[in-house]
Formats: sequence, structure tokens, C-alpha cells
Amino acid sequence: MARNIEIKARIESVEAIIPMAASIADKGPIEILQDDTFFACPNGRLKLRAFSPTEGELIFYRRPDQAGPKESFYLISPTSAPDILRESLTLAYGEAGRVRKHRTLFLAGRTRIHLDRVEDLGHFLELEVVLSDGENVETGEAIAQDLIAKLGISSNQLILGAYVDLLNQAVAVQRHTV
Repeated sequence: MARNIEIKARIESVEAIIPMAASIADKGPIEILQDDTFFACPNGRLKLRAFSPTEGELIFYRRPDQAGPKESFYLISPTSAPDILRESLTLAYGEAGRVRKHRTLFLAGRTRIHLDRVEDLGHFLELEVVLSDGENVETGEAIAQDLIAKLGISSNQLILGAYVDLLNQAVAVQRHTV
């Protein structure tokens, strides 16, 4: 199973971070629209990421819900029929949430820098430092910490969990205030 070190933070605006990300990146910006549907999954997280009606990927991943760098294990399976797969998985497992976002991607060495505009949630930075087979976690964590410092992200901006968790929490709060 592939692994990376992930770190996610809330940011004021994607536009404010783009110049800093561009200055440390080897490639980018690449603009990507993503529609992620999460499904009930007791052993981790299962999401279908649709890029278009004919392009998507089913992603299983497992990582701890903690602030700061965390190791993530993942498998990616491409699909040419994301809408049919979404319907099948929803019927089989139940939908756990949906996240739509506009992602601006930069590549800095082996790190993917994601600047995300998440519908109904706001702006975020996510780093994914790809680990080699057998590489220790500390190496990836050090790279992530270095990039976070270069991008001016403080520890109080770091978030737990996934975007779907934040959206579901926001919906729960709205229900209690109505």
C-alpha cells in the first residue's frame, strides 16, 4: 500500500498562499475540480473522486485524525464511470458525505501542495509528502514541517480529520441552531 505524510490547515485565502507555493514549487499551478463522495467504511475511509463524467478514482485510505503531520496509507483505483460507481457504492454502503472543491496543485519535489477552495467550508492548504517503500515517517514529517514554515502556517491553523468531517459538523451545528 502506498504511503504519504499529510498535513492540513485552514487558511485565510488561497490567493494569499499561491505566490509562496509558486516560489517553492517545481511545477504548477494545475487547476483541478474535484467532487468527492464518501461512503460508510469501518476500516478507514472510502471515497469516490470524480473529475468528469468519464474520469474518476476510488480511493481507500487510513490515517489518524490528528492535527499536524500524519501517516496515511492509501490505494487508488481509476474508473471511467464514476457516476455509476457512486450509485453502486451508495446503494451498497450508504453515502457519508460529499465534498466539492476547486484545487490548485503545486509540486515541490515529492510533495503535493494543494490549495483548496472547499464549497460551503472555506479555504485550506493540504500537503502530501510521498514516502518511498521502507522510508521512515520522520523524514516525511520533517519535509512537511519545513514546508509549513515556508508557507507561513502556524500550529493553530492545523485541522483534524477530513473535509467531509468539517462539513458534517457544520450541518450538525446548523440543525441544533434551527
